[in-house]
This record gives sequence, C-alpha cells and structure tokens, in this order.
Amino acid sequence: MQALKLRLMPFRLAVCRLDPSAMLPAWPAGLPFWSVTRTDEELSLVLGEDNIPADWRAERGWRCLKVQGPLDFDQTGVLASLASPLARAGISIFAISTYDTDYLLLRELDLPRVIQVLSACGHLVDQ
Repeated sequence: MQALKLRLMPFRLAVCRLDPSAMLPAWPAGLPFWSVTRTDEELSLVLGEDNIPADWRAERGWRCLKVQGPLDFDQTGVLASLASPLARAGISIFAISTYDTDYLLLRELDLPRVIQVLSACGHLVDQ
C-alpha cells in the first residue's frame, strides 16, 4: 500500500445511538459533517459534538482524519493500512466510508499517538 495523505478535520464529533424506530432529525443537514446508519437494531448518527441534544446516548470526544481522495473502488487495503498499525498500538477507531473516501474517527486523547503511529508507517498527516 502506498502512503496515504490524511487531513485532520477541524471539529470534534460524537457517535450517537437512537432507537431503531426514531425519526431522523432534519437539523443535521446544515452541519459540515454528519453520517447516519439505520439498521433493525439502531439508528446511529455521527455529528458535531456541540450539536448533540442532552438526552441522546452519545460517545463524545472523537476527532476525524479524512483520507484524501477520491479513492478508486478497486483500491484495496486502504482502511487496513490505517487500522492495522493502530490496532497493534492499542488504539481504537471508528471508520466511516463514503463514495469518494474514508474517514477515520479516533479519540481526541489518542490523537498524538495516532499521528506518530501513522507517520511511522509512511502516511502523511496534515494537521
């Protein structure tokens, strides 16, 4: 795998869990970054930490590294080249993939180690 270019996004995120039958709120549409996944077991949202209603179940304190794309659908090993060294270092991640690229969410407290580990693997992290 060639070196990837990653950019640290300038916001803090939260990963939220709602009941699977919950209505999807309309207000995230105006935010600069958000993601939603609905399954028969849950409705998960990732969005700006400052926008989370107090009564939502949420894990706060996430930062986001964007893989500079777009990535080709035939390209393999992108997430593995990031997740594997971080797993060996004991660092938990939360990944989101879109049509164009991948986003790697990590705890803000782990950010210095994440940058160190990924840089040592040859990846370029723009802060």
